Amino acid sequence: MMKERLAIVEGVRTPMGRAGGVLKSFGAETLGAIAVRELMERSPVLSQDVDEIVFGNVAQPSNAANIARVVGLMSGLPKQVSGVTVHRNCASGMESITTAAAKIFSGEATVIVAGGTESMSNIPLIVSKPMTEFFGNLAKAKTWQQKLNIYLQFRPHFLSPRVGVVEGLTDPVCGLIMGLTAENLAKEFHITREEQDAYALWSHQKTAVAMKAGVFAEEIVPLPLLPEYKSVRYEDELLRGEQTLAALAKLKPYFDRVNGTVTVGNACPLTDGAAAVLVMAESEAKRRGIAPLGYLREYAYAGLDAHRMGLGPVFATAKVFQKSGFSLADMDLIELNEAFAAQVIGCERAMASDEFAIRELGLDKAIGIVDRDKLNVNGGSIALGHPVGMTGARLVITLLKELKRRGLHRGLATVCVGGGQGAALILERE
Repeated sequence: MMKERLAIVEGVRTPMGRAGGVLKSFGAETLGAIAVRELMERSPVLSQDVDEIVFGNVAQPSNAANIARVVGLMSGLPKQVSGVTVHRNCASGMESITTAAAKIFSGEATVIVAGGTESMSNIPLIVSKPMTEFFGNLAKAKTWQQKLNIYLQFRPHFLSPRVGVVEGLTDPVCGLIMGLTAENLAKEFHITREEQDAYALWSHQKTAVAMKAGVFAEEIVPLPLLPEYKSVRYEDELLRGEQTLAALAKLKPYFDRVNGTVTVGNACPLTDGAAAVLVMAESEAKRRGIAPLGYLREYAYAGLDAHRMGLGPVFATAKVFQKSGFSLADMDLIELNEAFAAQVIGCERAMASDEFAIRELGLDKAIGIVDRDKLNVNGGSIALGHPVGMTGARLVITLLKELKRRGLHRGLATVCVGGGQGAALILERE
């Protein structure tokens, strides 16, 4: 159990853009700095009161090693504010918050900026191993004869690159790209293509309604677009407001092209974006007279078979309920990250299954039936996007602001994690 609740004072995010889209000119460090700068503008705490910045990031850009430190300095935080980068694949944004909680409750810090950032547009192509060796040998050559001999060894296939984003999304242990783990769940839980497309449409429709109502405007910092700054981005780029089942049905399976059901339409897209939150202990917020956006009540991480990593929310949710004493019925809202429609539906079915609970979770009955009226009420990552280092923090911000908007008390934010993990956070408002 946590020592006390962690106060999440405020949270903000950038708009999210499709990889290669409107945010492609922004590096992950720049997106993160923009989010942190706006966070501090909205927060009742001065930048000199911040002890540390903890930021999640997955792709780890080579030009911004320890990106949390770079984000902190670029955002204008004082040089005395130390920075540490955390990485738990799709839960990196959540890991930043729970790491901050551990630091605060151990007495290591009082006020922390947490969050996550990702520019999937800028995940590089990687020079092949033969090409790397070619460059290395050339650099060591001392005479023109040695250099000529090395040039004569060059072959065109050396130029074939490794695709960084594909390697990053492929588990090195089970050997499967994430889309194939979703195919595994579709088979295990008998999830049809039609069910997946219907869920994807549902996500787009809910997001369209929320966007039209200005729901996300409260959490998004408007972003002047590079390089000319002639336009400002106020909304996420990815939504297809006019999406239809007929259009989704025309898409071919992407990962298993012969027998598959997962398409680019019923999966989350590659995305750019950043999010940031300011956190402190509940007692510290009370001492300062701050009314926080909400609180982290409890959290849990869980491991599972990487071949079915999409079930991570089931394992982590079971664990966090055991730690906290809460149940699914106690959750007013649920944010379950939509990596794939098959993955969300698989989690729903696993949570509702007594057999699964007994066999896999060591429970005596099912976690419970997920109420769709409480689930991802403003749409999810299929429509909004999934910048992998940022999403965990975005879910926390979106959930707390929606609890506030509806006058509700408690919610669950949970994600599946590449490599076979799950994360689950219980969040509260007064």
